[in-house]
Amino acid sequence: MSLGRKHAKLRKLSFEIPAFLFLSLLPAFCQQPGRDGGAPKYDQKTESKAKGVVDEIKTFTLGSRKDFIQLIVKDGDEKFQAYVCPKPFEDEMGISFNKGDEITLTGSKIKQQDVEVVLVRELVKGTDTFVFRDSKGNPVWDWRTGK
Repeated sequence: MSLGRKHAKLRKLSFEIPAFLFLSLLPAFCQQPGRDGGAPKYDQKTESKAKGVVDEIKTFTLGSRKDFIQLIVKDGDEKFQAYVCPKPFEDEMGISFNKGDEITLTGSKIKQQDVEVVLVRELVKGTDTFVFRDSKGNPVWDWRTGK
């Protein structure tokens, strides 16, 4: 084989190998992250009911959402955090929370960054019952749109 053909073959390989690697790895880079963007998972085994009074209403980042509603609920001398839903879902459903609201909620107690929180599945405020997750704990809103 002549020297010219060897160089041509090497140039061809130097293109083919990176192209092959790129095409082989492309599907891994194109996969969409999970629907919930890494949000905490509901655990049916830890589901329980709690009553309390809304002490604070906050909006914070949860998973891929930067507009998630968190209630700080006071039950006697104790306070706990309740993760409810994205703000767009709250707005679309016409839900509002105010300091002093008496609520009863059903949800899953989980650890989130070394803090115990409740992922709310159902919440009762007065005569209204709001459902945020189905019976398996899956959100009833779309993580992408928040509605």
